[in-house]
Amino acid sequence: MLRNLLCASVLAVASPAGFAADNSFIGNWALTIPDGGAGWLGLQESRGQLKGEILWGGGSVLPVSSARIEGNTLVIQRIYESKPGDASGNAVIAREVETIKAKLEGDDLKLTTEREKEGKVSGKASFSGKRIPPVPPSPDFSKLTFGAPIELFNGKDLNGWKVMGAPNGWRVENGVLINDAKQEMGGHKSYANIRTEREFEDFNLTLETRVPKDGNSGIYLRGIYEVQVADSYGKEKDSHHMGGIYSRITPTENAARPAGEWQTYDITLVNRHVTVILNGRKIIDNQPLLGCTGGALWSDESRPGPIYLQGDHASVDYRNIILRPIMK
Repeated sequence: MLRNLLCASVLAVASPAGFAADNSFIGNWALTIPDGGAGWLGLQESRGQLKGEILWGGGSVLPVSSARIEGNTLVIQRIYESKPGDASGNAVIAREVETIKAKLEGDDLKLTTEREKEGKVSGKASFSGKRIPPVPPSPDFSKLTFGAPIELFNGKDLNGWKVMGAPNGWRVENGVLINDAKQEMGGHKSYANIRTEREFEDFNLTLETRVPKDGNSGIYLRGIYEVQVADSYGKEKDSHHMGGIYSRITPTENAARPAGEWQTYDITLVNRHVTVILNGRKIIDNQPLLGCTGGALWSDESRPGPIYLQGDHASVDYRNIILRPIMK
């Protein structure tokens, strides 16, 4: 499979001193990628060079291989490499270059993409982006007012929830919302995610979750920001481990319990800032969110959205899911 070539540093093209002051491309952009999925692009200037990061549907935020301005066009390249074996079993590096071009129309981007491999061009497509407003100042939690608690899961059935796709592994048993993602020999079998029918703006969310050994799930806030749920006990701190905002914010400590034990979350989302308390320990404290995470339902951070639980990776259990809306 192709994999992203992670560069030690982002390549850049020399630009006149002070170019960034007039570069309207700098900032964060919410993308709607060619298949309709959610993406994100972040551009910044450092020492006269343009650097970029991109999120393309699922997975992590990754650095682009190069970013430059040609006239009124932003040109971004991503390089993919794989090492398939030849007939003799020797590794052969296969290289594919994706070129993304963007033009600015007010606060909107009009983008195209295409891929080139061994002189052949494929994957031509058009898509769009919209500028993300700057993150608001950090909220003062002492001034927040919460509405009445909303019981999102009644402990009896899936009333109030919608299964997203098939096959469905979700069921309710003994007051527990269970995703039974049975696996078969010969590869991974993906199951459906599940989301609330209701949508929310800012809120406090508390719940309990239990993951098996090597388990992997996620809690999506407003359908766009994933708080990671995974078997991470004893591992190094990482944004991809329990309690992290997937590929974006690394917890200050690993507060995960061993696989098979119930674990508690207390999560507050307000003004595009997030606080995460895992098992009674504050591991993310009022940190800004720069954009959506992989697997988001959409990239627009201004709209309300559901709580959605990831079920496509592995089995997982949830219970006692309570939301308190923040009153504006």
